[in-house]
Amino acid sequence: MRISVIGSGSPSEEAAAHAREVGRLLAERGHTVVCGGLCGVMEAACRGAREEGGETIGILPTDRLADANPYVTTPIATGMGNARNVLVVLNGQGVIAVSGATGTLSELGHALDFGRPVAGLGTHELTLEGFEAVGTPEEAVESVERRVQGDAPHRQ
Repeated sequence: MRISVIGSGSPSEEAAAHAREVGRLLAERGHTVVCGGLCGVMEAACRGAREEGGETIGILPTDRLADANPYVTTPIATGMGNARNVLVVLNGQGVIAVSGATGTLSELGHALDFGRPVAGLGTHELTLEGFEAVGTPEEAVESVERRVQGDAPHRQ
């Protein structure tokens, strides 16, 4: 399945390590990473996935494919700026948020609007249906897998 990974463009070392491990775990389990295609959490998740031989999709805010981080296997140029956040979460069956600021918060809102299950690792504290706070990369991946494959409602 495709899992969107969202988060800070300039994460702490710990958040970057968590994102890299999330990407690695997703690839190890046969999932494709979908992200915004740039730096920070996006690059770390893509790097982890690529190191495990996984596929990555970067939905870029710019109109230049060359703007994608070096670990994106399929860049998609949109020229939409932050409006592309909708596309990032819409193209994953679930979402993992690592760290993040206002851009991540907007993606969280869109993900929940689309009925995507969201696992939050060191990100905004939300008490909304569909959002589950987790403490480790493993818990983040397991949370999304369980809810996508299980009984949680989601639209595709």
